[in-house]
Amino acid sequence: MKHILVTGSNGQVGSELKTLAKKYPAWTFHFTDSGDLNIADAKIVDTFFASQKIDVCINCAAYTAVDKAESDQETARAVNVDGVANLAKACQKHNAVFIHYSTDYVYHNNQNTPYKETDKTSPQGVYAATKLEGDIKALELNSGRTLVFRTSWVYSSFGHNFVKTMMRLGKDRDKLTVIFDQTGTPTYAYDIADMTLQIVHKLDDMNIEDVAGVYHFSNEGVSSWYDFAKAIFQLQGINCTVSPIETKDYPTPAARPHFSVLNKAKIKDTFQLEIPYWRESLAACLKLL
Repeated sequence: MKHILVTGSNGQVGSELKTLAKKYPAWTFHFTDSGDLNIADAKIVDTFFASQKIDVCINCAAYTAVDKAESDQETARAVNVDGVANLAKACQKHNAVFIHYSTDYVYHNNQNTPYKETDKTSPQGVYAATKLEGDIKALELNSGRTLVFRTSWVYSSFGHNFVKTMMRLGKDRDKLTVIFDQTGTPTYAYDIADMTLQIVHKLDDMNIEDVAGVYHFSNEGVSSWYDFAKAIFQLQGINCTVSPIETKDYPTPAARPHFSVLNKAKIKDTFQLEIPYWRESLAACLKLL
């Protein structure tokens, strides 16, 4: 019997993990959120691991309010750095595998080809900086037993996200402006969750120390936010005119990367995964909405 802890289970990826858990009846899942398990408290985390005999920790907990983080650095750090460190230490102490989600924002340089895991990081802003620091803590404090999955532009039928915002605005307005000079890949949280559990299953036949490290996962393909919005309206039959604007026309407290497409060759080769195209996954999500 494998015991799997999922933190931040009310978020987008955590909620998708709940829907997929029934596919793995031989595993015991412990779904927690901040009210159940304060990951910023090292003692509470260690006690939980000891009492439940955790084999795998999937950390979906994160401070993801990118702009708010600029003025709420203490909270962002408590979750994205201290919380991650506490989970990694507990995993190390109790010989558990640690799976931690991160972000394309950690790169943010002038590169214009898809990022590989070995490319230089250059986080801009509190959110990106704390996420990178959390990645480093995870890898160092549970050395050889940690998988960091960096992803991008996450959306789901759960929670608040770009897809739901566009659907709401598109129905309320005749015209919208959306940024066209930021390029990445929309990623369906269901696909992230499915990939994660596939990998947990595959680890039974692999040596975790041989495959530990950083991996990229997003859906296949490339899009701008403008293209993403257009696709949402087209698939939903929403009659709203979308006009492209530049990033400079929509200033935000935290800078966004202009290019953050991720190269996924490593995760596909290592774990023999097939990754869906972003528009196909978007269509699947929209059917649920």
